[in-house]
Amino acid sequence: MLVYLIRRLGQSLLVVVVMATLVFLGVYAIGNPVDILVAPDAGAAEIARVTERLGLDKPMWQQFLTFAGNALQGDLGDSFVYGRPALEIILERMPATLELTFVALVLSTGLGVSLGLVAGLWPESVAGRTIMAGSILGFSLPSFWQGMLLIMVFSVMLGWLPAGGRGDTVEIFGGLRVSFLTWDGLVHMILPAINLTIFKMSLVIRLARATTREVVPQDYVKFARAKGVSRLRITFVHVLKNMMIPVVTIVGLELGSMIAFAVVTETVFSWPGMGKLLIDSINLLDRPLIVAYLMMTVLIIVTINLVVDVIYTLLDPRVRLAGTSA
Repeated sequence: MLVYLIRRLGQSLLVVVVMATLVFLGVYAIGNPVDILVAPDAGAAEIARVTERLGLDKPMWQQFLTFAGNALQGDLGDSFVYGRPALEIILERMPATLELTFVALVLSTGLGVSLGLVAGLWPESVAGRTIMAGSILGFSLPSFWQGMLLIMVFSVMLGWLPAGGRGDTVEIFGGLRVSFLTWDGLVHMILPAINLTIFKMSLVIRLARATTREVVPQDYVKFARAKGVSRLRITFVHVLKNMMIPVVTIVGLELGSMIAFAVVTETVFSWPGMGKLLIDSINLLDRPLIVAYLMMTVLIIVTINLVVDVIYTLLDPRVRLAGTSA
């Protein structure tokens, strides 16, 4: 187990280094933020002064070495627009994104596994066919159109829910503020959480249904049924436990993608998270903020993948043994 963890940590560090290089080169090679930050009638001297202040007058390789050295110390640079550390601004917005993402993850996993289990146990029933048809619909709807449809129906036509914003927040510890503990914040979260849940829930439904269909014909399930074990116990002890192995893997990976690609939902619903900050930063070519967001996303995804691998080995020790022998 220790050898497996050390190898996975080494692979994760290599991924972070490679992605840091690609992110920096990709972002810093596009556009010139000075053209946006200075007034249109600014003279050459003013443009040169701003360029020097931002460190953009240096060669690309020198900028990268400076970035890499500072990144090792936890400094991803100062925002061109806000004049504050980019990492600090990202961390201020992160709780809103994580809060929305975890709520959507709980909903998509809980509903997806439950509905997928039903569709897998009774595939030819009306309920099973309806669930699978609904999952196809969930895959087909674009997130931005789906979000606007939710706003039009529940905010504009019915007036039940707010169309955007985060609502009231409350501090729990260490300055961390959450909105789901206040009624106003919870109401504001419903629509964006549903919008972020639908696609992921459809994926979990189809995966849970497929793995359930694979587990049900297995010999240990047949043996338990022949011994007279109750259907409820077979479902929750034998079927559910074994079908959760691939589901845990996919859900873990999807958590990273939900954090990274919550941009559309946050933009449509004006949710003040990292995704909306990224869109604003791209419009202003605020390179340090863009790089800080992408690096935080990479670290989150790599960390989640590492945790999922460890959980996978706990659920199925054969993975750990195979990795060690390899």
